[in-house]
Amino acid sequence: MLKNTVALAAAFAQLANAHFLVQYPSWRAETLDVPEGSDYDQWAYPCAGVPTGAGNRTDWPLTGGSIKLHLYHPWSYLFINLGFGANTTNFNVSLTPNIVNVTSNGVICLPQVPVPVNVSDGQLASLQIVTSGSTGAALYNCADITFRSSAQLLDSNECRNDTDITAVIVGSSSAAETPATPAESTPPSAAPGTTVGGWTLAAAVGLAFAFVAGV
Repeated sequence: MLKNTVALAAAFAQLANAHFLVQYPSWRAETLDVPEGSDYDQWAYPCAGVPTGAGNRTDWPLTGGSIKLHLYHPWSYLFINLGFGANTTNFNVSLTPNIVNVTSNGVICLPQVPVPVNVSDGQLASLQIVTSGSTGAALYNCADITFRSSAQLLDSNECRNDTDITAVIVGSSSAAETPATPAESTPPSAAPGTTVGGWTLAAAVGLAFAFVAGV
């Protein structure tokens, strides 16, 4: 009994120190529930200690593709960056020029994250997905992709949000109404922006996401 209790406590401690997973595109490796002795750690810049080639590459559309995450914090700031090459550590293209403030935990799917630069068919790249919470410390995961003209977005059955998830694109010039969220889930420093929930379309300068709620 004691052995099971210790193992359960260790599992919860590990979950508390690794706060999101990448469901799509395929992430480089499992970093949420890593085996004992692993060097993988979501606190480690730039890709949680996971090298290129640890996982599969996902074909991704030339104009940008879907990103699906499972977040475990009550709220998170979300950043997505892009780096080019077979083994890049320089994620110098921002795919979220405005901060995305996600409230509540669970699954969130971005149907299409636009790529603001020209890419070519077959070009290798990697996505760096970063979240931060109340402490300001960042968590990292990476997914390796190949840009393909034939690649498709996730369909609406695959790209669904948990119903409690809302998001604010900080710094946008317009706002949209969404269901209220508990006050304790909202970061005190959150700035006004475009709030996204349900079937609302979010728009910001250089950035447009449709956040589709699950049913």
